[in-house]
Amino acid sequence: MNLPNYFLADLPPDAALTAAMVGEACQTLKRNREIYLAGRSTQSRVEILCAVAENWLHAEYPFRKMALEQGPAATGFSRATLANGLDNFFKQFTLENFNALLLQELGHARRLDGIVSSDAEEKLSRGAMARGPEFLAHIAAGNLPNPALMSIVLGVLTRSAQFVKCASGASFVPRLFAHSLYEAEPKLGACLEIAEWHGGRADIEKALFEEADCVTATGSDEALAAIRHRVPARARFLGYGHRLSFGYVTSEALSSFQAKKTAARAATDVVAWNQLGCLSPHVLYVEHGGATAAENFAEMLAEELAKREATEPRGDVAAETAATIASRRAFYEVRAAHSPDTRFWRSENSTAWTVVYEADARFQLSCLNRFIYVKGATDLKTALENADAVRGKVSTVGIAAGEEKTRELAGQLVAWGATRVCPLGQMQNPPLTWRHDGRPALGDLVTWMDWEK
Repeated sequence: MNLPNYFLADLPPDAALTAAMVGEACQTLKRNREIYLAGRSTQSRVEILCAVAENWLHAEYPFRKMALEQGPAATGFSRATLANGLDNFFKQFTLENFNALLLQELGHARRLDGIVSSDAEEKLSRGAMARGPEFLAHIAAGNLPNPALMSIVLGVLTRSAQFVKCASGASFVPRLFAHSLYEAEPKLGACLEIAEWHGGRADIEKALFEEADCVTATGSDEALAAIRHRVPARARFLGYGHRLSFGYVTSEALSSFQAKKTAARAATDVVAWNQLGCLSPHVLYVEHGGATAAENFAEMLAEELAKREATEPRGDVAAETAATIASRRAFYEVRAAHSPDTRFWRSENSTAWTVVYEADARFQLSCLNRFIYVKGATDLKTALENADAVRGKVSTVGIAAGEEKTRELAGQLVAWGATRVCPLGQMQNPPLTWRHDGRPALGDLVTWMDWEK
């Protein structure tokens, strides 16, 4: 399958990208939005998104086939990892889920179409309308594709022209998604641009930012600070910085019947997108006092990761990444040989997965790529005290517990500052209604007009 040259990212690798080209593309996007998109109803746009997502779930869909066939070489993820990640993402695209998102964020499903009133507003003789930015610029990170895809989806909902700047070498999946939108509705696709370039092109980014009404960016805190400095004061800037996550396994999830199931759910979170996302766990805290000791749980997790490597291999990593993992492994191998408080499991003849058990509960940053720490803890309070160094930076906490216990733990976690609590096994699979970093994903993009009747 050969892709037509609809987007700047479709140009040959040796094609020179200039500030003038980016500026002209921005002007074209704005014109196309005014002609093709400004008058489209929210319902019609949601229906297109759902139809495209349904296509992506079919094995013979050309864009999906291309993603799975060429994706491992282009992204570094194995075919199975890509398939699972894309399936979990596109399964969320239903009319019910989009309606729930609109109601949650805007209070009314037709809020973007005109002045409407919720039941509560009607009683107060009030109405309101939300308007999206005319032109959205997205600066996407390169670790995984789904955040860039979600940015595009939110821009479609807000009826915005969009320019997506992907990290160098990371445009493959977003470009395929953009082509699938273009195929389903060319007029919608004409309001979207995908490009990639190496960082440091201040001339190109200046041309892009000068046209944008709103700039979203995902990356390191340092990168966000640099981008914020270059965005004009009149434009809204939404930055999503570095976040990390961990899991917590209660003693009730460690019964002889439940322990292996819990280990399997934990493995799902470690394997998903090779543990590279902000929602992936660095550490799994395992509560003392259960039928299965924390050390034994770590061994079960290692067994499960070995099984997953056979069915959902991690894929190749850069030599530098492999060297980092090997160096970290060597450190813990020595420590495990001299201390009963440390144990260590790893894949043979590869760096595919690593499990380190430590009695010391201090939070450890993983080197990722399926390298996970398991640490014992008396209770959640103890775990949070040991994770104090990353307080304010934690996105998601995956919990293995019963419903009543989970509610209790969630109360502690919200007071501590975590912005999402979910079942273990679902950490990398947030719902469409997820509030990114505790903020309204769709609501952050819009401007409101209130009408007092």
